[in-house]
Amino acid sequence: MAQDKSTRRPRAEPPKGFRDYFGAEVTERKAMLDKVAEVYHRYGFDPLETSAVETVEALGKFLPDVDRPNEGVFAWQDEDQDWLALRYDLTAPLARVAAQFRNDLPAPYRRYAMGPVWRNEKPGPGRFRQFYQCDADTVGAPSVAADAEICAMLSDALETVGIPRGDYIVRVNNRKVLNGVMEVAGVLDPTDPDRFANERGIVLRAIDKIDRLGEAGVRALLGEGRKDDSGDFTKGAGLSRLQIDTIMRFVDAPYAIKSDLNQAAALVAKTGGDTDVVNKLAVAGSTLADLFGPPSPETNQLRNFTALKVLRDIVQSSPQGLEGVQELETIADLLDRQGYGPDRILIDPGVVRGLGYYTGPVFEAELTFEILDEKGRKRQFGSVAGGGRYDDLVKRFTGQSVPATGVSIGVDRLLAALRAKGRSSADTQGPIVVTVMDRDRMADYMGMVADLRNAGLRAEVYLGNPKNFGNQLKYADKRQSPIAVIQGGNEAEKGSVILKDLILGAQIAQNATLEEWKDRPAQVEVPRSDLVAAARKMLGK
Repeated sequence: MAQDKSTRRPRAEPPKGFRDYFGAEVTERKAMLDKVAEVYHRYGFDPLETSAVETVEALGKFLPDVDRPNEGVFAWQDEDQDWLALRYDLTAPLARVAAQFRNDLPAPYRRYAMGPVWRNEKPGPGRFRQFYQCDADTVGAPSVAADAEICAMLSDALETVGIPRGDYIVRVNNRKVLNGVMEVAGVLDPTDPDRFANERGIVLRAIDKIDRLGEAGVRALLGEGRKDDSGDFTKGAGLSRLQIDTIMRFVDAPYAIKSDLNQAAALVAKTGGDTDVVNKLAVAGSTLADLFGPPSPETNQLRNFTALKVLRDIVQSSPQGLEGVQELETIADLLDRQGYGPDRILIDPGVVRGLGYYTGPVFEAELTFEILDEKGRKRQFGSVAGGGRYDDLVKRFTGQSVPATGVSIGVDRLLAALRAKGRSSADTQGPIVVTVMDRDRMADYMGMVADLRNAGLRAEVYLGNPKNFGNQLKYADKRQSPIAVIQGGNEAEKGSVILKDLILGAQIAQNATLEEWKDRPAQVEVPRSDLVAAARKMLGK
């Protein structure tokens, strides 16, 4: 008689592109988000939690990975034949909320939200399909003062969590300027916004990859397409050489800024500054962050002035492009009056942002300090946050234009940056562990834990097999416990307990006996009634 095939056991691992978060990571994340929330609260923003599941219709068609199934979302059809999806970001759900509760919410409505989002995209090193975002948005404010405020708030949030001034820069551009470039290049028709929509999406994503792909890679994506190192082919926008040259003029704008020395010299002379600043421009680096050398009263004025001048020259034949430049000038002035100079927030034509729903200013926070990659090479950490104005997103629900602007922080990336700089300030210390020497006296040990907890101290009793005392010490070590509480029969008769300082004491030997443990330094024996006071004193060290 044939035997039944054994049931195949499931693999003990998450799906590709997903990961698990353990104690220290969760604690660090919460500590960081609490600090961010304090800044957002100080600016007058209220918290909001939306459903993790939205209708595909509500999410819209603004997702960047258009070559993948479901346009980048995890979607399924429910029993009512409606298509549902895990939320792709925290912005689309906000648009739905703003439309659904428009008669109840204050206008403008200022909210922040924190939580996981899911993207059906190709995973890779450091690129997951589930990750955390932290958003802040203002809905119902048409003035670019709202955009300037978001940039200032983002700057404050970065400094509050532990990224000091000089280690980051918030870079600002305007989608209207980008649209002006598209109009000049012939891939945007002001009379028919839907025309060339697919080409524009490809162009925006291509420009956004300039740092990773270089000029040749971007040109390939603007043309027929590009094959990556793995052999995967990405279809291009199919533009002509003339169109590509027009767009690349915008991409190369930082280099144009470097060469525009006459206007810089005129401004220096006008403000009474030192004309030697012009010589700095000639030898400075090619990126906006270092074009003008260390910040000074003169160079701070030159940074944004020159960037705006170059952008105006590129889009001078586009009314929409010129409007975008004017908005950037206003933002720069508003920020300057609040003390946020270009050393913190900088006008930069290199900011694109790939999502198609942006309609005005766009911004990105970049960390400028160096880290070592997996091959030991120095590189800058890169972007940790981005956002912009999206005045048409709520309109999809109401038919009426509702202005909105906001920013999203990549929580996992910002946490990684804090760890790289040794600035993660979360308390990841484990609990005090009360060991079990006699299982028949479990009630006594539970009483000790209760006293510690009631005093506000984190504590637990060992609930594994107490037969091997060495295993209990290994457990306390693995839990990163600061103190082990020991009470054997002798201590119970005397009415005392032993507190072992696990931080100051030597590491536990693999098979340490109770007597070996008790003979080590950094331990005290105190009356049972003094347990809480002694634990507090030891923790205070």
